[in-house]
Amino acid sequence: MNPQLEPFFEQSMDCLCIADYEGYFVKINPAFIKLLGYSEEELKSKLISEFIYPEDQERTAAFREALKRNVPLVNFENRYLTKSGALVWLHWTSIPQENERLIYAIAKDITHVKNLEKERISHLSQLSRINKKLKQQNYSTAHDLRSPLNNIMSLVNLIDLTKIDDADTKEILSLIQLSAEGLKDSMNTYIDSYKEGDVLDMEMEEVDFKKAFNKVQNSINSLIERASVKFHIDFSAMTTVNFKDIYMESIFLNLITNSIKYARPSIPPEITIRTIQENGEKKLIYADNGRGFDMEKVGGLIFKLNQKFHSNEDSKGVGLYLVHEQVTSLGGSIEIDSHVNQGTTFTIRFKV
Repeated sequence: MNPQLEPFFEQSMDCLCIADYEGYFVKINPAFIKLLGYSEEELKSKLISEFIYPEDQERTAAFREALKRNVPLVNFENRYLTKSGALVWLHWTSIPQENERLIYAIAKDITHVKNLEKERISHLSQLSRINKKLKQQNYSTAHDLRSPLNNIMSLVNLIDLTKIDDADTKEILSLIQLSAEGLKDSMNTYIDSYKEGDVLDMEMEEVDFKKAFNKVQNSINSLIERASVKFHIDFSAMTTVNFKDIYMESIFLNLITNSIKYARPSIPPEITIRTIQENGEKKLIYADNGRGFDMEKVGGLIFKLNQKFHSNEDSKGVGLYLVHEQVTSLGGSIEIDSHVNQGTTFTIRFKV
């Protein structure tokens, strides 16, 4: 190592290391040694893979082979086991030097970030359960209050106002009756709104693909023209499907705007949308020629809420989450096949 770089290597707070093509550490900085808890001799005496968490070993090995083919590694995450048995998450950038048969790497400890993410997911799950419970309680409360309310109305109706001489008392009883009737109407409306909400979540309708697509296309026509989008549309195999109009329009809107937003530089978006019926399955295939995703890295996160995979400032990490929720809430499924700079294909299977 260049003597001028030695202080940087030794004093860096990040984990720095040099490894050979055989899979052993050649040099490790103090920060890395401190994090893992092993001595430098212990770390150099074993294959690097032996320090990696077993579930991540196979995936790490695949990327290591790519490094040996002179392919740099960026934004890679895996887990290591410390000498005390603790699990640490590391975020890697590794550069191969083929002529030296060495790999130079820097790793950042992101364990705290992963723990915060896990805690956030736990909180969201808990909030979802609480929200569902509150909805059930509200529905139950509104429903159960109707019985005593009906009882009050029955008692008020039993009162014979002709037998009451006091005008003020008559007026008060009339107001009580009107209030009870108004409360009953409000309660019925409240319960009906819950019922309608539940029905809307499940109710299906015959959706015309072409009409839904045309409606979305017209609504964002200026955006489509500015991006010079080219469409290939074929709904001949299946012109309609039992779904929900508003969901289908939302799916087309989110997928098309994503294709425009994440188009490759200087390459106009080209979008193919077609329907298929085969082996009893009804499918909608949506494909573009955009930037695509590295499925090895983000495949399991594509449809999660608030996930961003590109650097666009206007990205909110919501669109694909909504598409997934809309498809699955009606009994369907959605799959993705994507490669970096080769575009993305979504396959939506509808409930039969």
